[in-house]
Amino acid sequence: MSETMLLIPGRSNKQGTSLNKGKLKEEYLEVTSTVEMNEDDMQRLQLEDGDRVRLSNSIGEFTASCKKKKSKDLPEGMIFIAYGPSSSRLMESDTGGSGMPISKNIEVEVEKVAA
Repeated sequence: MSETMLLIPGRSNKQGTSLNKGKLKEEYLEVTSTVEMNEDDMQRLQLEDGDRVRLSNSIGEFTASCKKKKSKDLPEGMIFIAYGPSSSRLMESDTGGSGMPISKNIEVEVEKVAA
């Protein structure tokens, strides 16, 4: 079962501190390949913390682990991920003249990956 959701890449404290340690370090790779999802969305998709999900759109795809967030912290239908190599795979090259890819409200298909 897959579902269309909105991916919101952004900065996080942990992403920033792990970036200072190095992009090839385990901490940075983990934080930039973990998506945070609304607890109700996770229940509907039969996901548990740590399960793997595939996010895809017409640009690309990646696989990440998922982490549950309370409904008050993340609305249904939205997913958060810290900026990094994974989220970049889903961004178009068009920058709208800003030099920075448009990176908010990315529609993605989300599906559980078999263990």
